[in-house]
Amino acid sequence: MTSSLKRISSIDVFRALTMLWMVFVNDLWSLSGIPYWLEHAKATEDMLGFADVVFPCFLFILGMAIPFALHNRLSKGESRGLIMLHIVTRSLALLVMGIFTVNIDDLNAEATGLSRAWFQIIMVIGFFLIWNVYPKNRDAKRILYAALQGIGIGLLLYLAFVFRGGEDKLRMASQWWGILGLIGWTYLGCALIYLFVHKTPALLIVSWAFFTFITIAGHAGWLKALWPDGPNDWILGNGAFHSFASAGILATLLLERFYTAEKKTKLIGFYTGIGILFLAAGLAVRNFFIISKIQATPTWIFLCCGIAFLLYAFIYWLVDLKGKSRWFDLIKPAGTATLTCYLIPYMYYSVGTMLPFSLPESLKFGVVGLLKSLLFAFLIIGITAILGKIKIKLKI
Repeated sequence: MTSSLKRISSIDVFRALTMLWMVFVNDLWSLSGIPYWLEHAKATEDMLGFADVVFPCFLFILGMAIPFALHNRLSKGESRGLIMLHIVTRSLALLVMGIFTVNIDDLNAEATGLSRAWFQIIMVIGFFLIWNVYPKNRDAKRILYAALQGIGIGLLLYLAFVFRGGEDKLRMASQWWGILGLIGWTYLGCALIYLFVHKTPALLIVSWAFFTFITIAGHAGWLKALWPDGPNDWILGNGAFHSFASAGILATLLLERFYTAEKKTKLIGFYTGIGILFLAAGLAVRNFFIISKIQATPTWIFLCCGIAFLLYAFIYWLVDLKGKSRWFDLIKPAGTATLTCYLIPYMYYSVGTMLPFSLPESLKFGVVGLLKSLLFAFLIIGITAILGKIKIKLKI
């Protein structure tokens, strides 16, 4: 990877926009009287809601970032073994956070001895204590930082020990891993594949084709026919999540090939063309599979990959070619402190339930409600920026 590709502004902007959309759609639960197409479609419903596109875009941009992150480590002389250890530990951190967050909905407050609000507050504090970016080169405070991380680990162990879920008072379980867990598994698979085969781009294309084929084979019933007593999903989501991230990796391969003064403009045509092909493929396979995020159907994958390529083509044109990155300075923290931004709402909602007052219903209905949720997303990004200034930022 050439030195000119050490940092691409459009990738940071796309990540920031995706995070803004994610916080926004995650707040739609608090509203009523809003257009149905903004929300997630039901499991058996043949529909693509706006909310159904956000997570695929996040996985796509995750895939785009993988080559940059790994090449940065390789350029510093890190061994493949050390990089593998980094990938695994980073994935484990996301899996741990995913398990905690996915179990919250089932929490039995009486059996646990903690309300959902307090459970979430302690959980988020634990996450920040463990995975905060502590200052480097301060030997005198290393013991303090290690102690803070130890307290964070202790808090999570305490929560895991006392947790009881549902009427049966069950212990924590992985369930569907949660959003963070899905990101962890996806990153683990795609980053390891890239680490080992990045010198052979054809194999990266094959890996994308493999994950996409597994998704089709799973929904077509071919995998069950091959192994009747086997699992419903041979790979998490039948490869759907890895397919999105692999598509993002391929988008970065195009950047690497054409990011020169003479060829930069050609990328617009390539990304647009690929996006249109993905949309056409999605419309074609809709004759066989419905559009469903919850079922992770091939139709959902193709359509969302098409949207991601087209969106990135526009952002790349606006930011990298036209130099308008400053237009997005307000949401920049969402692209550079993404995990922090994602977790702050857990704390915000928890504290909100303890307050003796709440927003009037008029602010949670229709267009006014949508503006409230949009302002909420900007507020979360603002809090993320403030925390960053006082050296509170999650990084795994």
